[in-house]
Order: sequence, then structure tokens, then C-alpha cells
Amino acid sequence: MSLQRIALRDFVIVKTLDLELGLGFTVLTGETGAGKSILIDALQLALGARAQSGVVREGATRCEIAAEFDNTPAASAWLDDEGFAREDSVLVRRTLDTEGRSKAWINGSVATVGQLKSLANALVDIHGQHAWQSLTRADAVRDLLDAYAGVNTQEARRRWGAWREHRQALDQATASQAQSQQEMERLSWLIAELDKLSPHANEWAELNTQHGRLANAQGLIDAAEQAAAALDDESPSAAELIQRALHHIEGQAHIEPRFAAPIEALQSALAQVQDARHTLHQLGRHMDTDPATLKALDDRLSLWMSLAKRHRKAPEDLPAIHADCKTQLAQLESFTDLEGLQNAERSAWNGFTQSIDALSQLRSAAAPRLSRAVTETMQTLGMAGGCFEVAIHRLDTPQAHGWEQVEFLVAGHAGVTPRPVGKVASGGELSRIALALSVITSQLGQAPTLIFDEVDSGIGGTVANTVGQLLHQLGQDRQVLAVTHLAQVAASADHHCLVSKHATQGQTLSEVVSIEGTQRVQEIARMLGGSDQSQASLAHARELLGT
Repeated sequence: MSLQRIALRDFVIVKTLDLELGLGFTVLTGETGAGKSILIDALQLALGARAQSGVVREGATRCEIAAEFDNTPAASAWLDDEGFAREDSVLVRRTLDTEGRSKAWINGSVATVGQLKSLANALVDIHGQHAWQSLTRADAVRDLLDAYAGVNTQEARRRWGAWREHRQALDQATASQAQSQQEMERLSWLIAELDKLSPHANEWAELNTQHGRLANAQGLIDAAEQAAAALDDESPSAAELIQRALHHIEGQAHIEPRFAAPIEALQSALAQVQDARHTLHQLGRHMDTDPATLKALDDRLSLWMSLAKRHRKAPEDLPAIHADCKTQLAQLESFTDLEGLQNAERSAWNGFTQSIDALSQLRSAAAPRLSRAVTETMQTLGMAGGCFEVAIHRLDTPQAHGWEQVEFLVAGHAGVTPRPVGKVASGGELSRIALALSVITSQLGQAPTLIFDEVDSGIGGTVANTVGQLLHQLGQDRQVLAVTHLAQVAASADHHCLVSKHATQGQTLSEVVSIEGTQRVQEIARMLGGSDQSQASLAHARELLGT
């Protein structure tokens, strides 16, 4: 499982390139300025690195990079989760034009840059030429130890975020407690005042109706009695006139059948007049004229109007205001439940500390193992007698990643107390320590392809032989691709790619070809510093290659 093929079109100074890669350890070499790292840069771009329009070859409108990998269980699971087609291989492709517009595809389907970056974790592990710089950064140092220890801080960071939210809520509640208390007192006073009225929906309209009826009771009684008298008590009354009309025509109904309809209508009218008279008499007798009831209604209406004026609202809005004040008070009481907020914050803190305590145990157990592993590798990298130490310092206050601050200490030779790497190690020593860490931590990863971009900078001689052997050893289990300027490293590779630069029609172009046999001997000889025609350098190259 590995990177099978990479193809470039109009990338930097490469017009066209289609390179197949094999298993084991492959090196890329070439003269200074030939563009040895172009392949690595292109691969990183294909896997989601930030794009810049300057990577488009001069004279072209866009560049294209395609990389094909063997599929892996981790990559297959990722493809399934993200909804991409699962095939025997994984093909990623990306284009970039001179306007800076970028497009990407995974197995033929459009993809985002974020998806390229996520997929890259299952395919490639890249160690850059400046990997040593991370040895002096606290976060990078801790991440290296965590990778070695198998520590995943995701759950701890989630709990840290939850605790921070609870802490913020508690702090805000505490800070605003005095202000909230004043508002609660104001709302409580308003509620108590409105409780005296206890206004109900639609009550204002009902009170006005009742008040209007009582205030005009006598006029209503007089009207009912006069109407009743006109219907039946006075002479001639309405009932009497109807009865006269009936008397005149009822005696002639047997002669004229058409009198039947008027007779029926007059009889119905007489019945309705009598019913109306009865109802009016009842209303007149039972109409309430109680002054006490009228005064009570006056007092309640006055209270409604007084409160409405105070709130500058219509009287009919008072029931809604009453309910809203109660709701606001209940919310403030819940917000200022400091005990509840304190309990929630304490529970979140306990969950967070339990999580990071488990991380501390893993780091404490892994630190001496990593120290021994790097120390052992240092002995073979020209630092005999030196030692490496992973120092863990407990913070007074934990952070999202846990209790620990991690520091790398180193002693370049025997009898020296280890001190922080950034203060005592030279550039060459830092490069070797970084290489040792890269080799050790790379063995733990899941990515099938490991790429080393000039991590052998600053070393040479017998140490270079050891570096080559280490990378060749890694290539027994995983695909290793390395950009190197050291002949000893190049000679240890299973496959050799030569990067060269030449001028064509006024343009400088770079190309990459696989070399073996005589071509490889000549390139190793050039890297040794001699002419490729020198018999001594050619002999030395053959010796390194074992041919």
C-alpha cells in the first residue's frame, strides 16, 4: 500500500511529468536549484496545502496535480463516511489557475480542500526539512510525546470547553448579581401592585358593560315600563288594536278564505306583543340599581385606569403586563441561582480533571520510553555518550491539553547535564535529533507512505550512512520517499529518481526520471563532490552501492 503515481502539468518549472513510484525506500536527488522538492510541494498541494497562483508555470493558465494511492482500510472508512466512491485506489486531483481559483476531486467527485487535508492523514506522513524547529516549540513537543504515547486530547478539550462555558455563566451571574437583585425587587413590587387588581383577560370590557348598565339603570327601567304600557296597558294599546282588527275579519273568514292569512299574521303579532310586554315588565322589576355595586365598579375601573396610566399602556394591556413581569422574575431567579451554577461548574471541572488525569498517566509512562529510544538512536548518529530526556512539568493551572508542559532536554556527550535543546544543541545536532524522533514516531503512524524532505541537512560522514540505513529499514515495512543531498543516503535507497533542470526555447524546465545502473553510479559520484568522469569518485560510488 503506497503512493503509486504522481502526475504534474504546468507546475512551477515542470511542464509535464508522470512518475510511477515503487515500494521500499526511494530517493530524489539532483543539483542545487534543480527542484528536488517540487514533487513534495506538489503532493502537499494535492493533499490540501494552501495554494498560491505563483505555482502555475509561466506562460500557462493553470496547473494540475494528480496523485494515485493504494487504498487502505483507514482511507476506505473515510471515503464511506464522506460519501465518495470506494475503489481499489484513491485518486486525488487538484487544479489551480493564475487567478488563484482552486478545484479538487477525490475519485472523480468534487471535493473541498478541507476534505483533502482530512484524507491526507490516512495516506501520507510528511517530515519537512525544518522539522528540527519544532523541538523548541512547547505545543509541538507535547504533540510529539502524545503521538508516541497514543494520547488523544479531543475528549479533554471538549470537557475543557464545557467547563469554560459553565465558568463563564457563573462569573456573569456573580458579576450581575447586584443589578439582577435590583431588577428582581422592581419586578416583585410591580407584581405585588398588579396582584391587588389581579386583572383578567377581557375583564376591562366586561366592567365597562356592567358599569354602563348600572349607571343608566333608572332610565332603562322607565323605558321598559313605558314600552310595556304602550303594548298592553294604555287605551288604545297595541294589543287592543290588534284584537279589534281580528274581531272585524274573523267573523267574515267563512265567506272569504283569503282572510285566513291576515288572521294568522295578526294572531302571531298579538302573541309576540304579549311576550314582549311580559319581558319588559320583568326587566323593569329586576333591573339592579344598587349604589354599592355601582361604587364598587367605579373603584375597580379607577384602579385599572390608574395602573394603566402609570405603565403608559391601555387598560386592556394590564393582564399581559402582569404575566410578563412574572415570567421575567422567574427567569432572573433561575439565572441568579448561584448554587445551581456553582454545582454545574464544579461537576464540569471534575469531569475535565478526570479526563486530563488519565492523559497525565499516559504521558508519564511514555516519557522515559521515548527518552531511551531517542538516546539509543543518538548513539548511531554521531552523538555517542549523549542522552535525550523528555521532561514533564506540572502546571499550576491546567490547560485544555492537560496538566503538563513538556520539554526536550539533551546532552551532546557524556558527563553533561541535559539542558533544553534550543539552548545547547547545534543546528546539526538538532537535525539529527529531529530525524531520530521522526523515525521513532513514524513507526507508530498508520499512513502507508512516509516522506522526508531533506531532514538529513547538517550531517555527513558515517552519520549519513546510519541515516541511510535507518530510512532503508523503515522502507521494509512502509513506502519511504526522501529528498536528500547525501550520497550515503541515496546509495541506501531501493529506487533512485534524478531531478534535473534544462533550458528549452528560452524556458527553464525541470524533469524527474528514474535512474539505475551506470546513471545511478554517475549521480552518486556527483553527490560525492567529484566529476562523474573521475575514476576515484566512480569507484567510491560503486562501493557505496555495493556493485
